[in-house]
Amino acid sequence: MMKPNRANLLALLMILSVAFLAATTEAQVCSASGRLRGKKPPGNHCNHHNMAECCKEGHFYDIYHCSPPVSKRTEAILTLNSFEKGGDGGWASQCDEKFHSDKTKVVALSTGWYNHGKRCLKFITIYGNGRSVKAKVVDQCDSTMGCDDEHAYQPPCRNDIVDASNAVWEALGVPRKDWGWMKVTWSD
Repeated sequence: MMKPNRANLLALLMILSVAFLAATTEAQVCSASGRLRGKKPPGNHCNHHNMAECCKEGHFYDIYHCSPPVSKRTEAILTLNSFEKGGDGGWASQCDEKFHSDKTKVVALSTGWYNHGKRCLKFITIYGNGRSVKAKVVDQCDSTMGCDDEHAYQPPCRNDIVDASNAVWEALGVPRKDWGWMKVTWSD
């Protein structure tokens, strides 16, 4: 029987460390949880406000129950949403069951970041365009459902979305012609 030497033990320890690190990193990845088949909105029920996308009949959309891990500067996509009655947000905000003026700095977060409402009515800081702004979380940008009346016949959100009111875009100093989609970071 061969007696383990120090070099063999160190090699084994390194292999185990790399395997543990790979498993930990993989556990932090957020993959699609499934797919949702798009349905054609009845009549003219899809709200095109703020360049909103409407579900397409038969098209498959990824759904997510998770979002990327939150850090001091979490990478996200800032999108434009109207939280006003009749806006492209659909129904009243989940956190307070109210509509919010486009002049108020409010956001909806993808399902994983919304975290079952644990960020409701709390402020996050969004960094983009060389500026930062604090905005209140009032809703979920649903990454698990879509293509129905409650979601204004829009597809499920991606898992990395901060859906923001006009006031957030204005505070970040983004020219109005560029509103709609922008890479940002955010923190609690």
